[in-house]
Amino acid sequence: RHCTDVVCCVIFIVVILGYIALGVVAWVHGDPRKVIYPTDSYGQFCGQKDTLNENKTILFYFNILKCASPTVLINLQCPTTQLCVSKCPDRFATYIDVQASYRYRPDQWNYFRQFCKPGFNNPRKSVAQVLRDEDCPSMIIPSRPFLKRCFPDFSTKNGVLTVANQTTFKDGRGKTRNVTDLREAANGINNVLDARSVGMKIFEDYAISWYWILIGLFIAMMLSLLFLVLLRFTAGVLFWIFIFGVIGIIGYGIWHCYWEYDHLKGIPGSDLTVYDIGFQTDFKVYLQLRQTWLAFMIMLCGVEVIIILMLIFLRNRIRIAIALLKEGSRAIGYIMSTLFYPIITFLLIAICISYWAVTAVFLATSGEPVYKVMANQTLCKYANLTCDPETFNTTNVTKLCPGAQCTFAFYGGESLYHKYIFIFQLANVFVFLWLVNFAIALGQCTLAGAFASYYWAYRKPADIPLWPLFSSFGRAIRYHTGSLAFGALILAIVQLIRVILEYLDHKLKGTQNSFTRFLLCCLKCCFWCLEKFLKFINRNAYIMIAIYGKNFCTSAKEAFFLLMRNVVRVAVLDKVTDFLLFLGKILVAGGVGVLAFFFFTQRIPVFAQEVPMLNFYWVPLLTVIIGSYLVAHGFFSVYAMCVDTLFLCFCEDLERNDGSTAKPYFMSASLHRILGKKKLSPKKA
Repeated sequence: RHCTDVVCCVIFIVVILGYIALGVVAWVHGDPRKVIYPTDSYGQFCGQKDTLNENKTILFYFNILKCASPTVLINLQCPTTQLCVSKCPDRFATYIDVQASYRYRPDQWNYFRQFCKPGFNNPRKSVAQVLRDEDCPSMIIPSRPFLKRCFPDFSTKNGVLTVANQTTFKDGRGKTRNVTDLREAANGINNVLDARSVGMKIFEDYAISWYWILIGLFIAMMLSLLFLVLLRFTAGVLFWIFIFGVIGIIGYGIWHCYWEYDHLKGIPGSDLTVYDIGFQTDFKVYLQLRQTWLAFMIMLCGVEVIIILMLIFLRNRIRIAIALLKEGSRAIGYIMSTLFYPIITFLLIAICISYWAVTAVFLATSGEPVYKVMANQTLCKYANLTCDPETFNTTNVTKLCPGAQCTFAFYGGESLYHKYIFIFQLANVFVFLWLVNFAIALGQCTLAGAFASYYWAYRKPADIPLWPLFSSFGRAIRYHTGSLAFGALILAIVQLIRVILEYLDHKLKGTQNSFTRFLLCCLKCCFWCLEKFLKFINRNAYIMIAIYGKNFCTSAKEAFFLLMRNVVRVAVLDKVTDFLLFLGKILVAGGVGVLAFFFFTQRIPVFAQEVPMLNFYWVPLLTVIIGSYLVAHGFFSVYAMCVDTLFLCFCEDLERNDGSTAKPYFMSASLHRILGKKKLSPKKA
């Protein structure tokens, strides 16, 4: 063994060091508080400790009518003064009414002025000047906090949109307005509030059912292990049980469709066609038609015939697949530690995701406060220009544009670092993809090396090296980091292009240019196919690297031509193996899912008293089903890698050896019998 693809290894290490440096720089410049806390018109955080706004955690908008939707309020800056307040208004009031009655009703003035600029307490100032200088809002309306911002307290009464049971309100400028003026904001807010309500209920369900979810996932793990153990002894039996089970289920479907078709005979309206009744939102309408059941029956018959024909013509290939599955189960039985290696891959990917997410947040919040001139006059030439709030009052902007203010706009900057934040974000995504693909490649190469050491052991298990998984991991890191990084780099480039294409497609979704949409669709399809092809090539290249220790390009070339010389066998074996393992995943996820369904719906009398009270029983149920599928996928991915490695070793064995004493086969006796090759030479003890 010697180090392979050293140049790429050096580049990879330099990139990792640069990635760490990028994270440090982002951490120095970034401030996640900009995401956590809302910011007022002076660039100060609401609710930040050890500041004047420590007890003022909510952002209040002087004139929310100027804000089109919650999206504008959250992501952009609404063109009105914004202040940090301790609570949202709970009543309708206008500045005109409050100022007129402040002498004999000071309590109303004291309540209203908490929504004015800090320190303002001059009710004698004329209304026109107050509204011009935006010292106070022209009106306040009943609101409630959401996402730490005050939104109107919308409700529906008898189908009519209201705020505090009122359909109209005074805007403080001499007009009476209808609450439907806020309809656009209301629709968005109500949808988000409904989502928040559902989200809180889902969180509550997780909080009281997590223990049972973990038990379900543990059962899934045990079923996955049991399935792998059974494959070692009964792979053929399980396969044919699955096959005949599928055939039987489809056969029952055909019979049921025929029964429904015959049962509907003579019923009025059942002889209508789908074309006659047109499009219906209620699918049950179609089930009342004989034509629907006839179509289902024909489709199921077609599927049944195809499956039976495939079984007839591919029976020898299926025997090879079953033999490889048995051999794979035997190999895993000797190297049980491989079943738990996916945990290492999962931890590496989790670290990559966490580092990428944290870096992305710090990069996104790296800007400095930028202030711009906000003018009430549309013809003010200084509007939207940057300004300095400390020196703004000494300039002539306020004279030329009465009422103009220097308010916080967004976070940004003019330095070299701030100009290239978008480039840094792209680099963050690219290196993240590279590291994730490297972690996956390291796992594949490590497992391939362990299973290859099993196949090429002449006397099994006596010749299997000690700690094969650990030894394979050490070889992959010590000698082949550059090769694994090279393969991961190629895949990361293609994935980055796909990300960019998806971004462009999202941005151009509203365009009317049909050619542009068609071109993007073609490019997305091509790069999707290219990514799938590269994953297949990389996977087999890593196997060859683990076996022979050559560089990435040589290993990829040899693996590709070896597979092409056995292309039919590869295609059939790959699909049959995938089919078996997929059925195993469905069996594990479905079995645990059915058990969880009966448990959470209190249909198991023994555990009826143990079931927690849930808002949505489908929350833990779906979690258990999806989690069980992922657990099974983790175990079966090791098994799939084992079968792929043994198959590639098997093809190499056939080409390099002839079964003679000088060149004996290393394959098992069962594989040798299925292939009908020469008799195995006796192995010396």
